[in-house]
Amino acid sequence: MSARSCPNPDVVVVGAGAAGLMCALTAGYAGRRVRVLDHASKPGRKILMSGGGRCNFTNMDTGPHNFFSQNPHFCISALKRYRPEHFLELVERHGIEPVEKAPGQLFCADSSRPILDMLLTECDWAGVDIQLATTIERVERHGDGMRLTTSAGTLDTGAVVIATGGLSIPTMGATGFGYDVARSFGLAVTETRAALVPFTLTSQWKARAAALSGVACEVEARCRNGRYREPLLFTHRGLSGPAMLQLSSHWQPGDALDIDLLPGVDAFAALREAREATPRRHVSSWLAERLPRRLAQALIEWHGDDGVLAEASNAQLEAWGERLNRWSIKPAGTEGWRTAEVTLGGVDTRALSSKTFAVRELPQLRFIGEVLDVTGELGGYNFQWAWASGVACGLAL
Repeated sequence: MSARSCPNPDVVVVGAGAAGLMCALTAGYAGRRVRVLDHASKPGRKILMSGGGRCNFTNMDTGPHNFFSQNPHFCISALKRYRPEHFLELVERHGIEPVEKAPGQLFCADSSRPILDMLLTECDWAGVDIQLATTIERVERHGDGMRLTTSAGTLDTGAVVIATGGLSIPTMGATGFGYDVARSFGLAVTETRAALVPFTLTSQWKARAAALSGVACEVEARCRNGRYREPLLFTHRGLSGPAMLQLSSHWQPGDALDIDLLPGVDAFAALREAREATPRRHVSSWLAERLPRRLAQALIEWHGDDGVLAEASNAQLEAWGERLNRWSIKPAGTEGWRTAEVTLGGVDTRALSSKTFAVRELPQLRFIGEVLDVTGELGGYNFQWAWASGVACGLAL
């Protein structure tokens, strides 16, 4: 449907990403005249780059406990009404073959493109008009509806849905537009910060991590109330990998990360047993069997304690146990918005209906997706929130 054939749409969705497209097609199928506006020249850029280009489009184990929010009950209603199996049915109906890389985590087999193509096809079938390369200068109330002042002119509509995402990955076009709109209508915005993002380290540890760049191993990592058994990856700037990305949602400046390099193994006890069974063995040899060789060698270089097990005292073995099971390190910070996958915080949901996503005092205005103070863990949860919030809002328009 062209802009000319729909001069005054019932609904304008701002943002042609996951949540915005899902909301638009849902409202379109419900009989609403819908137009999507986006300042980018192409839709769904973040969808295409997500999941290493393969789009981790949902997690079959999604539940409210997988999300961070100052209003944790807000997400429950939408997540219950639109479950991962609902989206999976849509995916399979379009002939897209899902691949389960980890328990519950569903990806595209080769590329994220089929997911975006599916959404655009559904929007086309639902009669949705998508207008790109259009900036919005003002959003205001106009009688019983809303008025948008855009680079393409003034547009009046019955309702506006803000689906502009958060601040993560500004090179993909992310801006604070959605937060600005919220504040302009007197809504609160909770503190925002980069999440699902790698950590940077101070000078000594940064050099050590850089020397190990590319080395990965499974760890159990803890910070505050976060605890994850996932891979850790050393980089030129610090620490990354799923374990670190997950902890970044819990971490606050000044916090230490507690990392168990041998999860499920009591290193002190195991070393004592090895001392009895193979007394002439060196610590370095024992480490090399349990950790990536480069990491094992680095640990010996850092601590300079590579004696024969038979000559190691209990105190020495206990020190190794601490290094391996309870490595504590304080990051300098994170890599910030440049590489963050999501934004923690956002539009305060306490002013919105959890069923319709409408602002209670102004139901013509709605917010969905990442722009809200609802942030998922790593593993497909944020996409499921986009789908669920988009459907809930779209059905209520």
